[in-house]
Amino acid sequence: MPNISLEDSLKQLAIDSKIIQKLNNNHIIKIKDLWQLKRKNLKELGLTDTEIKHITIKLQLHSIDLNKKIYTKS
Repeated sequence: MPNISLEDSLKQLAIDSKIIQKLNNNHIIKIKDLWQLKRKNLKELGLTDTEIKHITIKLQLHSIDLNKKIYTKS
């Protein structure tokens, strides 16, 4: 799995294009923009629980989580 940067496009996370479109419509273009948000913020943008779970899993695969969390790989 390639290393990603917070400055990379959301497409680097391999999130479904439908979800990326919803995020882009709300001016969330980079991973950094998404990483700063909380689950509640995503709900307010109109994303479903399933979509938020999909996003969370894709972020966690790269040791990142919502609400500015980064996990170190041991």
